[in-house]
Formats: sequence, C-alpha cells, structure tokens
Amino acid sequence: MEPHAPAAPGAAAVMRLRDIGFDAPRALLAGYGLTLHAVADAMPIPGSFWGDDEAGIIGHDVYARADTPVHSLLHEAGHLIVLPAERRASVHTDATDSVEEEDATCYLQIVLADALPGVGRDRLMADMDAWGYTFRLGSARAWFEHDAADARDWLIARGLLPELAA
Repeated sequence: MEPHAPAAPGAAAVMRLRDIGFDAPRALLAGYGLTLHAVADAMPIPGSFWGDDEAGIIGHDVYARADTPVHSLLHEAGHLIVLPAERRASVHTDATDSVEEEDATCYLQIVLADALPGVGRDRLMADMDAWGYTFRLGSARAWFEHDAADARDWLIARGLLPELAA
C-alpha cells in the first residue's frame, strides 16, 4: 500500500464528515481513547500531514472539518489506534514510518467504516480508490480481500481488530 495523495480525480465525490455528522465518528473514536475535534470551515486543520481538508492528529486528538473525507478521518485515527500508548502521546502530524503499521492502519480504517451509519466498508474502499490510494492489486477491495492477511494478523496479534471485522 502506498500513502494516499489528496485531490485525486473523483475526490470531490467521496463521502465527507458533513454527510454523516460528527456524533457517530466522535463516539467511535472515544471507544479507542481518542477525542475528535471539529475545526471550523476554512480554518487550517491542526496536525494534518497532507493539509487542505485532510484530518490531523496530535497525541490522542484527531482534528477534522465538515469537508474532511471520512476515509481521511478513519485513516489518521487508525494511525493512533495502532500505536502503543507510549508512542501515541508523542505523535504530532506524522504517526509512523513503518510499513506494517501503515498496512494495519489501512485495514483498520476499512473495518471501522462498518461502525459508522451510512458509510460501511464498501463505500470506504470505493472512496479510497477515488481519492488515489494505490495498492499492488489495483484496488482497495482487491488488497483487503486477497493481500491483507499480514495486516489482519498484525491487528489480531495486538488485540486491535474489533468484533465487526468478522
């Protein structure tokens, strides 16, 4: 998996937080000890690696605007979720340089989408493809279904794969 680049063709059609609201994502992230902060429209997002409308992370906090793509929120939150507590506290903007953690984050964001009403993994994978995530097998779905066993095993070994993954 290669990191995603914002503003890919089709990016305008991806689901954004304004489409689902902040309540369900806020509750989901709180279950992992994270706090979701809503950033005012047009204001810079603290801790955003990609800038523009992409979610940001600082310590146990996730920042997003109404125009932030849902996949971006779940991806950045996923970075914090997969980190051990002692590393999470020191994160500011860039969570990892580990291929294993990046893959686990992508797998987890797909699974977590099922916990958000109106989103689900099918929509999230389509949005990941539209946004420009790149996978060896050509799509998020192909990777998730046929090439992500190592990411799944990594999450299971650390007790990070939620029940909804079954």
